[in-house]
Amino acid sequence: MSTDELCLFCLAGSQQFGAIVSEQLGIPPSELEERNFEDGEHKSRSLMSVRSKDVFVIHSLYSDENQSVNDKLCRLLFFIGSLKDASARQVTAIIPYLCYARKDRKTKSRDPVTTRYVANLLEAVGTDRVLTVDVHNLTAFQNAFRCQTEHIEAKKLFVDYFVPLLGDDEIVVVSPDAGGVKRAEQFRQALSHRFERSVVSAFMEKQRSAGVVSGQALVGDVKDKTAVIIDDMISTGGTIARTVDACHARGGRRLYAAATHGLFVGDAGRVLSHPALEKVVITNTIPPFRLDPEFTERKIVVLNAASLVADAIHAIHSAGSIVELLEI
Repeated sequence: MSTDELCLFCLAGSQQFGAIVSEQLGIPPSELEERNFEDGEHKSRSLMSVRSKDVFVIHSLYSDENQSVNDKLCRLLFFIGSLKDASARQVTAIIPYLCYARKDRKTKSRDPVTTRYVANLLEAVGTDRVLTVDVHNLTAFQNAFRCQTEHIEAKKLFVDYFVPLLGDDEIVVVSPDAGGVKRAEQFRQALSHRFERSVVSAFMEKQRSAGVVSGQALVGDVKDKTAVIIDDMISTGGTIARTVDACHARGGRRLYAAATHGLFVGDAGRVLSHPALEKVVITNTIPPFRLDPEFTERKIVVLNAASLVADAIHAIHSAGSIVELLEI
């Protein structure tokens, strides 16, 4: 791909993911300066002309050892603003993990709708397009933004991983809550299509209030089946662990968990150490840096979502189809 009309920037904290995208596109990352000041303020600027260019900025918005999620969001906003001031023709924010996507509606009086506020901020600095991977609530994401949005899914990556692994197993796809049933159903259909045989589904009952999760019913038959528990993210691991407990208690034969974004906060390593859970499959939108390396080596499988992002950038820049990238 030519760099004459395209620039690809990777902000601090996302260089590893960005380097894979850059390599797969066959272009070098564009040069930029990120400078921190003694009082905690910072500035970022391109070190090359972006005038009339199609610019892509990669930044996954999760907290790490160096920056909070708010630091990363602020840096992304300021950098996009500087690109628009420097006459970039179009700026696309590539946000593999979109922060604040879980707070997408009011559940209590005077609740914030933070997803919409993040959308307003990105639009305020002139962002032309936002692309993310497996956002928590697709409808809420699309409705929050007035600028163009693109959404890509890791479903194909999971299908490619599980099909050769599961072989002739009798499979059940399990959603860990009712809200994820549609996601699980799409994954079930994709597995059924690839296997050319029936794959069944199940889901867990789940209620959450003031951070307390309740509900123990498992709807569906998992006895003597290989269960794949599918979700968009794993945070503390509690939702996955309770689903593993329920599937194991009801006779599930082999148990796997799959989620696009592995946050693994708090005591997630211990919570997910259930011996019946064979593997936890995630993507590299967030590296599993919070987990013990020995646990990661034994239990975690990381799939490469950067390939999907590279294909999406190529499609956007060349006026191609994002929809075709989602086909199994």
